[in-house]
Amino acid sequence: MRPPQADNPATPQPGIRLCALGELADPGARGFRFRAGDALFAAFLVREGGEVRGWVDSCPHNGWPLAVMDDRYLTRTGDRILCAAHGAVFRLGDGVCTAGPCAGERLTPWPVAVRSGWVETA
Repeated sequence: MRPPQADNPATPQPGIRLCALGELADPGARGFRFRAGDALFAAFLVREGGEVRGWVDSCPHNGWPLAVMDDRYLTRTGDRILCAAHGAVFRLGDGVCTAGPCAGERLTPWPVAVRSGWVETA
């Protein structure tokens, strides 16, 4: 099955530099928006130690963005991703919802990689 962003013309191509690794707090998160005409692709990065993962910014419960405020994707303790709209809580490592209306579902991965100190689309 193809990921939903595969048909979105605003999805950035591989190799786009998003930010320097040092610009992401540990733990921390940062959101990104890309446009192509009327199409919008929204995603965010989460850093935990040396690992950086990318997720499509869409709650599996209703398709809404997870953060109400820019870059506010994590719980206060920084150990989970939080959907501000409905309180769903997701694990950092695999995006699985552990509590809330979409328990057992997962966030859609956004392929990223760290290369030479930069986080890039993969």
